[in-house]
Amino acid sequence: MSKPTKQVVLVTTITATGAIVKNRFVNFKGAQARAGEAILGVAPYDVETGDTATVDVVGIAVVESGGAVAIGAEVGADEQGCAIPDALRNVGRALTAATAAGETVRVLLRG
Repeated sequence: MSKPTKQVVLVTTITATGAIVKNRFVNFKGAQARAGEAILGVAPYDVETGDTATVDVVGIAVVESGGAVAIGAEVGADEQGCAIPDALRNVGRALTAATAAGETVRVLLRG
C-alpha cells in the first residue's frame, strides 16, 4: 500500500499546551483535540508540551482514523483526536476511506 500524501495550502504555528500525537487533530488551545471541540488543524508530527509546532490548517492532511470512515464523510475528532464521521462538528471531508481505527485517511480541511 502506498503512503498517503498531503497537499497543505495553509500552515500555522502554535505553542503546544499538551502533548499531541502525529496525524491527529489539534484544537484552538494548542492541544490534541477531543470529541466536540473546535478543530484548528492537524499535527504533522509528534509534539511535546511547550514546543512550538506547525499545524496543517487548510488543504489535504493525513489523519489517523478512530474507526471506520467512508470516502466523502464529514469528519471530526474523537476523544483521542482521531478522525471519525461527525456531521455536527466537522472540519472537513474524507478523501480516502478507513475500515478500522489506527489507519490513516486523507482529509480535505476547510479551515
